[in-house]
Amino acid sequence: MSTATIAQPPASMDAPVRKRGLSQWQLWGIILVIPYLLVFVLFVIYPVFYAFWLAHSPESYVKLYNDPIFARAVVNTLIFIFVAINLKMAVALALSGFFLHDRVWIRWLSVIFILPWAVPSIPTILSVRFMLNPEWGIINQTWFKLTFEDGPNWLNDPRLGLFFAMLVHIWKSLPFWTLILLSGRLAISNDLYEAASVDGSNGLQKFRYITWPSISQLYLTCALLSAIWTLGDFNSVYLLTGGGPADLTHVLATLGIRYLRLAEVDLSMATIVCALPIILPIVYVLMKRLSK
Repeated sequence: MSTATIAQPPASMDAPVRKRGLSQWQLWGIILVIPYLLVFVLFVIYPVFYAFWLAHSPESYVKLYNDPIFARAVVNTLIFIFVAINLKMAVALALSGFFLHDRVWIRWLSVIFILPWAVPSIPTILSVRFMLNPEWGIINQTWFKLTFEDGPNWLNDPRLGLFFAMLVHIWKSLPFWTLILLSGRLAISNDLYEAASVDGSNGLQKFRYITWPSISQLYLTCALLSAIWTLGDFNSVYLLTGGGPADLTHVLATLGIRYLRLAEVDLSMATIVCALPIILPIVYVLMKRLSK
């Protein structure tokens, strides 16, 4: 037998002709993206690299390390983050359950509760500072009327000063995190609680087996995000204590401003760079969780 060979047409005859270059839509897309890229480079990339360039000298870090105020600021920052975040999130979790109740007076109370977060930081924190004034503050005036003795100078003790700064930070940011956790509670189906009530579960058992497993991931994500914001909180310390007394209540966020006011820009930028070992692991864990 003989086999017939059928000639195949050249591949170039059937293959579609591809145009080289960008299409009109791709070209317009690039043109419209360019302004955003320029803004990103000018206001994000350039400031970051400029800060690293200012703090690139090893002498800046040696001088910063030998400054006893820097060591105290690092300790204060770690204490501030650990205590403020855990206390704030625990109280927010408890208050989210309280504001979950459908009562008229609770609704009105929630409006008052949100005010510290809604009002700007400068007047609210300065009002607390005025109340803690040892001479004419309302706290010491009340103290004198009750005990007929002069009250203490609250902000003259660095431990009390840092304690009040943490309380102010918690007071200002607590409503926000309470609302976030409250929204997480509202997303839980009420049928689960009704089924648990039928089975005879009490309030603690409902929280342990229904509420907490449902919002635990939200709670951890909020705690990580709160850690980032707490590390950069400048107002709570600076407006209340100014870093005093004797620069003993500074945190890293306020210490950088102190060096900047002393015209030591390299130390100011080095302080920011030294905060990266604290913030970068938190950012990495947060972004890894959000990517899921």
